Order: sequence, then C-alpha cells, then structure tokens
Amino acid sequence: MQQPQPQGQQQPGPGQQLGGQGAAPGAGGGPGGGPGPGPCLRRELKLLESIFHRGHERFRIASACLDELSCEFLLAGAGGAGAGAAPGPHLTPRGSVPGDPVRIHCNITESYPAVPPIWSVESDDPNLAAVLERLVDIKKGNTLLLQHLKRIISDLCKLYNLPQHPDVEMLDQPLPAEQDTEDLDHYEMKEEEPAEGKKSEDDGIGKENLAILEKIKKNQRQDYLNGAVSGSVQATDRLMKELRDIYRSQSFKGGNYAVELVNDSLYDWNVKLLKVDQDSALHNDLQILKEKEGADFILLNFSFKDNFPFDPPFVRVVSPVLSGGYVLGGGAICMELLTKQGWSSAYSIESVIMQISATLVKGKARVQFGANKSQYSLTRAQQSYKSLVQIHEKNGWYTPPKEDG
Repeated sequence: MQQPQPQGQQQPGPGQQLGGQGAAPGAGGGPGGGPGPGPCLRRELKLLESIFHRGHERFRIASACLDELSCEFLLAGAGGAGAGAAPGPHLTPRGSVPGDPVRIHCNITESYPAVPPIWSVESDDPNLAAVLERLVDIKKGNTLLLQHLKRIISDLCKLYNLPQHPDVEMLDQPLPAEQDTEDLDHYEMKEEEPAEGKKSEDDGIGKENLAILEKIKKNQRQDYLNGAVSGSVQATDRLMKELRDIYRSQSFKGGNYAVELVNDSLYDWNVKLLKVDQDSALHNDLQILKEKEGADFILLNFSFKDNFPFDPPFVRVVSPVLSGGYVLGGGAICMELLTKQGWSSAYSIESVIMQISATLVKGKARVQFGANKSQYSLTRAQQSYKSLVQIHEKNGWYTPPKEDG
C-alpha cells in the first residue's frame, strides 16, 4: 500500500515500493505535523554515522538529514536468494544493473517517532518490497529508525544468502549523549568524525591493547567479507566486552596476570598467572622455576564456544606440571564454577582468573620439577573434565567448611 509523501520531499521513482507503517494524512512537515522529531532522532543519526559510514563494506548511509535518509546495501559476495525469496538466483535486484547496490530511501515526518519512517527502494523486485512491508511488525519506540534499519539489513542478508554482519547488533547499543551540534535542520553525515560512544568504551585502555582490539575488529570484518565468519554475535560481543574490561582493570595493569589471544582468536586465550600468594609454597616454587627455566608463571588456556556466556569456558593448565591445587590429569581443573552446573553468565572472566589463582594456592599446588610436560594436553584435559562432570553430577560437590576458606 503506497503511503502519502510529505510535501517537498523526494517522490519514489518508477518501481519503488513504500514500506514502514506509513504516515497518516496530514502527518508530514507543516503546521499540522506535530512538534517535530526532537533530539532523539539526531542521536540516532549520530549512531548510524559511527557504524555505517561511507566506507562500510556492507551497508552505507549515503546521505542524511532530519527528514530524509538514503542508504546503500552492497551485494559483494551475494550467492543467491535466501529463504522466502522467489525461485532462482537473485544476485542483482530485478530492475537493477549487475553490481549496483540496493538503494533504499527513507522519509521522516515531523511527527516521528509517533509516525514511523516511510521507506522506499529503487527496484521493482517484489522480494525487496516484501522486506519493507514486514517493518509493520516492529513495535513503536523512541529508536524506531534504528530498529527498522536493523530489520532491513538482517532481512537483506538473508535474501542474498549473506552472513549477518556483526555491526548490525551495534544498533541496539545506547544512543550517544546529546551535545551541541551544528544547524539541526540539515544533519550531514561526516565520515571522518569518530563514534561518540567509542571514547567512553575505550577509556582507560593502553595504546598497545587498543591496537589489539582494533586488529580483532579488522580480522572480523575480513572474515565476514571472505565468508568465513566464526563464533556467534552474542559470544563475540561479550568476549570483546570482557577483553576491554580486563585491559582497563587494575589487577591486569598491576601485573597480576596477562592475556594473549592464540592466533588472534577471540575464542582462544592464553592467560599467564604472574602473581600468586607470596606466602604460599607455590610462589616459592615459581621463583625456583624462574631460575631453572626462565619462566615464573602458570600458563592457563581458556577456550570459548559460540554459546558463551551461557556455557563456561574450558580452562586447563598448560604449564608447568602441577600436583595438588585441584589440577587433574591433562591439566583440567576441578572447580564447580567451570561446569554448566556451577557456571553463571554473570561471571566475569577476570573474576574466574582470580578464583583459579586462589584455588591453586588453597589446594596447595606445587610445581613438579622434572615432570614429563607432554602429560598435559588438550585431549587428556577434556577426558579428565568429562569424567569429573559425570562424577559430580552423580555425587554432588563437596563444600568445605568456612574455616577452610
């Protein structure tokens, strides 16, 4: 169903389909159109600017002002029609030139967000029209423009058999704080300006670690373009948050532990326990180990799955070989919080690291000098962990008396 266009704004060309929930007659700009979109729309546009800039590889905001938005969905790597599309390949929208992006336009009335955005597409492909028509299912809210775009990008990725782009989930983040801006009647997108929210989320992180975070993002984008996306959006977002929190934590900066990503993978961490209780025998052993082998730390490996944080990481000791300290064959660690039964998605990775360090000391762990290092392996650790879980599922976990810690 075609919706009336606000006067003075771009009319859809031949073959364009209008989407959104539509404007009521008389709801456009002008005396009867209401008080205006207010500051929330400016903040939505600012967030869009920070995510889908003109150099983005999948979705770009070509131009924007407070009453109109033009976007482009790039089809690089598209393989064919997705679920719900008409039979046959749809590498290019019907009525478009091969290689051209899908061009989408949006008109915003002065009554936004009470009146939803009005969408149109430069194509007569019915599949694209259907994408816009489904926007009617989205409930009204203060960030309706962002929610519409999230649905549009996700549905277009499905339509063209493209992996969901991780940046889409960023549309759910809080809007940037309102600041003094230029002429609000025409809000131009400025590609070179940094994201407003980025300053706060990276605050307190050293340059070297910021470079690591940027490298992770770059690798994720490249994997996406190569069609080799690994992990899940949920796990990736949480792990990035955990890594940021660690990089700004005082315990990390104070040298209690160090974190390295194995092969730059966000799902595979090596954690070095650099400091343990100085009054413990384990601390003394590590000093001797430094003299013998030049290493005075305990190396742990954290492996994360796609359903993190709802399942715990798999943690094992890599080196040195330890006795006691609740360390099992192969390097697995006997701790209830590392099992599904004892895990909570609210646990931070730093708290887990510190708990493991305390547990090793509490369990009177000692370094086994001269032990065969090959006895610690991923396969053996997984076998020990599986047996551990089966035993405790049957018999429960032992809770030591309070005086034992």
